[in-house]
Amino acid sequence: MEGTNRHQSSNQNAPILLEAGKMVSQLAGHCVCRAGLLFVLLSVSLVPWAAAASATDPPDRVVAIGDVHGAFDNFCLILRRARLADEQNHWTGGSTTFVQTGDLIDRGAKGREVMDLLMALQAEAAKSGGQVVPLLGNHEVMNILGDLRYVTPAIYADFADSESEKRRKAAYREYAAWAASHAKLLAAVKQPALPGSEEEWMAQHPAGFIEYREAFSPKGKYGKWIRQHAAVAKIGDVIFLHGGISPAVSSLSLEQINSQVREEIKNFDKTMQELVSRKIVLPFFTIREVSLAVQWELLQERSASTAPDAEFHNRLVRIVEFNKWLCMREDGPLWFRGYDSWSEEAGAPEIAKILAAYGASHIVVAHTVQQKTHIRSRFAGAVFLIDTGMLSTYWQGGRASALEIQKDGKITALYVDGQEVLLEEKNPASPTKPN
Repeated sequence: MEGTNRHQSSNQNAPILLEAGKMVSQLAGHCVCRAGLLFVLLSVSLVPWAAAASATDPPDRVVAIGDVHGAFDNFCLILRRARLADEQNHWTGGSTTFVQTGDLIDRGAKGREVMDLLMALQAEAAKSGGQVVPLLGNHEVMNILGDLRYVTPAIYADFADSESEKRRKAAYREYAAWAASHAKLLAAVKQPALPGSEEEWMAQHPAGFIEYREAFSPKGKYGKWIRQHAAVAKIGDVIFLHGGISPAVSSLSLEQINSQVREEIKNFDKTMQELVSRKIVLPFFTIREVSLAVQWELLQERSASTAPDAEFHNRLVRIVEFNKWLCMREDGPLWFRGYDSWSEEAGAPEIAKILAAYGASHIVVAHTVQQKTHIRSRFAGAVFLIDTGMLSTYWQGGRASALEIQKDGKITALYVDGQEVLLEEKNPASPTKPN
């Protein structure tokens, strides 16, 4: 769910690249030439979530919950309503499969508590014959990359401890040394994306900032956990993901989508490690700062007397073009909003093709908040949009919800104050008793 306008642009990274491009233009009179970005679909060993991502035998009950955005209290309420957790927030779902479709974090102040709870439920469910399947949302990937526009001072404060001020001052000293060695870069940016004074830097890096960045790093508690999440899962004949599978992506198998997203994050981590070791960036840099520093490095390559390292050069170009990655594209699985915006007439044949391509009957997505704060069924029950704005500070007022899918085909929207049957497809071989 992005902002208060559900129809705003899916991907807001263009200003970062535009700013960097202007900087390079001012310095060199023309933009750095960019190589085309080729994604190679690698065959890799499966990680633990793969079983859920390719399950064919449906469980008796599946519950899906969409965007949480740090709304811990409402999250707990809907977990209880869906019979997944008790008053002490312990697993009560038995053999239920619980799918959370991403965007646990950002905006709301209690994202850390939300993640801790879901991690605990994941462990408890496995011991009870159930399963918790956390999927990637665009905000999880944004935090991995360092796009922190939706992280508030209150969120950072939740990561602060008694040593935070000491770490913060040490980080500023690192930044000051870096800035001194990049004086030309700082001077070239007329509207600084990079702070020019200690006061500016401290304002942009409140208490808990350094710890927050470390927590989402490849070695951090939440960074390690999030990097294990799939982008898309198929359970029985139902596909679950954050944004949606667009026609432009539907030529890829679900395994290829997951593999490509995983490789993009892996390559980003590797490139960041190299950038830090070469002192081009600092480990706590945001994606805006990384992009500007990499643009500068590419410009320096053009004026160097020796040819650049081709492999490293290609990595730099990929960083600059991060908004073209599958995990960040507007038509990618984490950002796509077509299922909400398509008309019934235009969308029905597209959805039919996508379902046929994956042998699925339904797709469940979140990402775009529904104006009437109800789970929305579209295209004759083929698609369910489950983001109802759980965070109470949104313009809708906030409403927690869950989608319950039973093995007999009955699909129900659950709310803290009620429920609504959205689809009922009773299996003649196993008739259900009337309510």
